[in-house]
Amino acid sequence: METARLASLIAAISTMGLVSGLFYGFSVSVMPALRRTQDDRSVIDVMQRINVAILNGWFVLGYIGAFLFTAVALALHVPSDGRGVLPPLIAALVCYLASMGVTNKVNIPLNNALEKAGPVARIPDPTAVRRAFEGPWARANVWRTLLCTAAVGFLAWALVLNGGLPTA
Repeated sequence: METARLASLIAAISTMGLVSGLFYGFSVSVMPALRRTQDDRSVIDVMQRINVAILNGWFVLGYIGAFLFTAVALALHVPSDGRGVLPPLIAALVCYLASMGVTNKVNIPLNNALEKAGPVARIPDPTAVRRAFEGPWARANVWRTLLCTAAVGFLAWALVLNGGLPTA
């Protein structure tokens, strides 16, 4: 049982770290670069392409895996939590669920609206489309980044409380 607990914590930290890093990368590089782009159509075109490209198995593994592995780690620690591992695991899961909520309530609808705008060359008012998308999406992404980073911290805390990694 202890091996399963340790493995689930490592898997949770790894996948949560991947998702946190993805959101962080958008926050510190992709969105600032797009903000500096003068051409509204270019920004829309790039984000439309990103929104298609990101829907792949590797993204799903990290995004869903972070939730599943954190939930499994929590479930495996419920029966005999003599080391206080449950509070940081619960906190990590709550943070990640909040991040998923932001994604579902803000980022995905904005991505869908961008897709519904149609091919970039046919958008009659690209400035309005960009304005409706860029700021709200970037602000929501910062929240996702902070929540996922907090979740990684809570998972690391849980790993320490669990006894850390075995030494040889």
